[in-house]
Amino acid sequence: MRRASVWIGLAYLFAPSLALSQGENYKEDLRVQPLRDGRVSTTFSFVTVLEGAVPRNPTALEQPDESQHYALFPLTLGQILREYAITELHLTLNAGKWNYDNWGHPNEAGVSTGAELWAWMGASEATTVDERWSGLRNALSGLFCASLGSLDSRRTTSPMVAFPLSGSTPPFALHELRHASLPSENVCTENLTPFLKLLPCKSHAGLAALLNPQKVFDADWHGMGIHVIWKEGTGVELKLTLQAVFNPVRTSAGKRRDWSLQSLFDRSIERSCPVASSSSVTVILPEEENYQITPQLPAHVDGLAVYDLSSLSNFTIPFNIAMFWPSEHSFQYPPPPLLPLTRLSVKRTIHGTTQTRGVLSVSVTNNSPEEISAGYLEMMPALLTLWMHTLKVEINSRIRCDLISGLNYHPPSPQPNGRLSPSTLQAVLTIPPKSTLKISMEVNKAFLKYTEHPPDAMRGWDLPGAVFFPLLRSTNNTSSSYDWERIYTPTLLVDLPTPDFSMPYNVIILSCTLVTLIFGSIFNLLTRKWVVVEILE
Repeated sequence: MRRASVWIGLAYLFAPSLALSQGENYKEDLRVQPLRDGRVSTTFSFVTVLEGAVPRNPTALEQPDESQHYALFPLTLGQILREYAITELHLTLNAGKWNYDNWGHPNEAGVSTGAELWAWMGASEATTVDERWSGLRNALSGLFCASLGSLDSRRTTSPMVAFPLSGSTPPFALHELRHASLPSENVCTENLTPFLKLLPCKSHAGLAALLNPQKVFDADWHGMGIHVIWKEGTGVELKLTLQAVFNPVRTSAGKRRDWSLQSLFDRSIERSCPVASSSSVTVILPEEENYQITPQLPAHVDGLAVYDLSSLSNFTIPFNIAMFWPSEHSFQYPPPPLLPLTRLSVKRTIHGTTQTRGVLSVSVTNNSPEEISAGYLEMMPALLTLWMHTLKVEINSRIRCDLISGLNYHPPSPQPNGRLSPSTLQAVLTIPPKSTLKISMEVNKAFLKYTEHPPDAMRGWDLPGAVFFPLLRSTNNTSSSYDWERIYTPTLLVDLPTPDFSMPYNVIILSCTLVTLIFGSIFNLLTRKWVVVEILE
């Protein structure tokens, strides 16, 4: 602890000047929002901007790269970006299921269960995009202690419409997208530790000091994200995010929804990060007025309480924010029915009575009084084959083929390594106001070789969730029917035709038993000496 204090003190003296000389800027923010079901949503955002930086030209990979000197930008991640000439990168690791109806849209759209990685890379004759994609996956797998190396050609697709560039496009080459997801990936402390090492102050100071692994991984939902975007005229922006949804009602002895930073994280902020140009905590205030918040601010602007932590001398140390409802004896859940907080509500299931065939069903409900056009994306591994001639679109049990357009389906195709690529289904759905659109299609389940089954074959296989994305984005601050983020459906568990793995075990046990009996009997006959023993009375 003493050594950490010494390093932080040295950072106060030298880090600001280094940041200015290198053209780097770092800021951090925490958004806290009480939810209507008694839960509390927290979103940490750590943004580092490498001013004036430009992604590496992929056509010059054979030439030596210029030296990179970073003061705030993490060197380990910067070397990976330069080595594989990455223009834009997005990596998310999440655990749980995001409840869109009760929690609304998340602050960070990437909330798919498990691991999701997608990157934009420029084409090059020196090394192909697929070669650099393979190197990128393995490098990030080692950096974040995750199974990203498993995101091979069996899970890689290029859905460019659903995952467009978030930043600018460099003019030096045509860019291609690679996207892959691993829904069975678990998130644990091994992923959070390297995540914190990418921050300038690590977890010793600033908002990152609140990130207690025991509390974060006890949340109802938690996830972390790494986003690298290049913006022309600004530079390379690295945004590290961590989201968690806590349930104080569950952990409170009195079943109250009162919360504080100390109760949520079991930690408090004792010092600010010295290299942060901006550090703040924003609390989204609930609509009801029977709450109290401390420390009290003189004014709340637009339903927000903003605490500037650039100088903690204005607050009591250690710094802690608390919100409580003094008139409530215990939290009462809102009675049903509750109106969904999002314009679209999506449900997705797979059902069937056999292990070889089934039906994939998707139900999309438009909760708004306006018609919505949404993109629909299915990225299905070769474990399932979609029969497109059985595709049906219904509203109120009536076939409505006019509500689906732009249908684009790529079936699984063989790869040079002998494996099959995933199938991709993209379409445009038009959902009338206040109605539910149902999509269904038959699927075939693959019969795998016995060597391709995992150790827990009887558990089933995890299928990635479908993605619904807006076709148009709002260009101003006014409300728009298309001003919403991507929506991920929960993952599915499919039961494939599985051989009886107990039969080899039974055969081995029976064979060993027979061999033991036969061998033992013959061994006794050959080695035992039979003599007549006289018994004297």
